[in-house]
Amino acid sequence: MASDKKFVEFVVDQIKRAGTITAKSMFGEYGVYADGKLFALICDNKLFIKPTDPGRVFIKRVVEAPPYPGAKNCFLIEDKLEDWEWLSELVKITVKALPPPKIKKPKKKK
Repeated sequence: MASDKKFVEFVVDQIKRAGTITAKSMFGEYGVYADGKLFALICDNKLFIKPTDPGRVFIKRVVEAPPYPGAKNCFLIEDKLEDWEWLSELVKITVKALPPPKIKKPKKKK
């Protein structure tokens, strides 16, 4: 089931204070970026944040699940979606702990 665009807009609005937040459509679901760094997925109208040790400490009672079949577990955020301050802080902590995005090399022309 593809995620609803209204849900994606709601999540982006909740975390807009955590940086430059964008959501990009990916195979009917969405990748969520902060300042160009992928840190979360929205799948089936659920928010999955990449797991980090600092994020685990911040959340305390972590719920983990794969965003789609065959994927690695991520932090499943359900009960704190309405708390924009908590959610924004988790995003900041997560983005800071993730490595910088890989720079894509330009494709060679044939």
